[in-house]
Amino acid sequence: MKDVNLLLRNNIKKLVPYASARDEFSGSAHIFLDANENSLGSPITPAFNRYPDPHQVRIKERLTQIKGLPEKNIFLGNGSDECIDLLYRAFCNPGVDNIIIHPPTYGMYEVSAHIHDIEVRRALLTSDFELNLAATEELIDEHTKILWICSPNNPTGNAFDHSSIEIILNNFDGLVVIDEAYINFSRQQSFIRDLTEYPNLVILQTLSKAWGLAGLRLGMAFASEKIVDILNKIKAPYNIGQATQELVLAALGETEKVNSMIRDIVRMRNELAEKISRLSAVMNVYHSEANFLLVKIKNARQIYESLLAEGVVVRDRSSAPGCTDCLRITVGTGEQNDRLLNLLQDLEKTI
Repeated sequence: MKDVNLLLRNNIKKLVPYASARDEFSGSAHIFLDANENSLGSPITPAFNRYPDPHQVRIKERLTQIKGLPEKNIFLGNGSDECIDLLYRAFCNPGVDNIIIHPPTYGMYEVSAHIHDIEVRRALLTSDFELNLAATEELIDEHTKILWICSPNNPTGNAFDHSSIEIILNNFDGLVVIDEAYINFSRQQSFIRDLTEYPNLVILQTLSKAWGLAGLRLGMAFASEKIVDILNKIKAPYNIGQATQELVLAALGETEKVNSMIRDIVRMRNELAEKISRLSAVMNVYHSEANFLLVKIKNARQIYESLLAEGVVVRDRSSAPGCTDCLRITVGTGEQNDRLLNLLQDLEKTI
């Protein structure tokens, strides 16, 4: 397994990071005249005239209690998309290096790679949406820097076999990034417990799904201290705003409410899957360990457009590899799920 420093881009190794006013000062004070802020306050509240904590210390302190990890292993991004972007910036040389994805999967791995002029190699999932280890192995060369794994996977909903991911971790020298955005809805255990064993492992999680904070845009990367230090070195100085930090802290104190929502969503997911599977137009409801279902249905595009005409928005994933005639349906409220089912029952009569 390669040392992380050997994977790092040379320009990042040499980079002298920006030092903000808050980086140069630590401790307590009553008068802040160091950051050229507006000392008179702001139009909405005096609190927002000051720059936020660039290191989000209070949030990380709370996350150590929830995740069981020390602060040195936690990086916070403006959504998981910032974490994805920073990993490319740090480890992938434009026009030289390549990464591997496993379609169908989350689209930003590929989009962000193209933004950075990084070659994207695709090891398609098997027909039952599992990792194809042989196909992955064939694509790896000396310029393969990152291997992306989304588990539970978007849009298929399944969690990949744990042992398959361990095989990759034990045999690949680059970064293995496991995106666990939907892990709270899964019976699969998080790979967080394996961080100490694999220095090239990065785990992404988010507050957008189970925590219901998609509008705040806060993503989490868990990794070795070396990798976290690198991400902190290249991130924007104040990447998480003050309002977001305050609201996230309040939410992290409500773990029981979140756990209750997770239980309700999982229950409704299973009920929705069972009821949708009864419809004659439905060819398959794939097993899901996320907060959505992938449904193979006759005339998927027609169904999608008919639902849209009724004000119900689902996602047509028919163009994704292996997902012909598939709709991705997020679990809604009980009332929303009932409305969806009633519409689907009416629509299948017209197919």
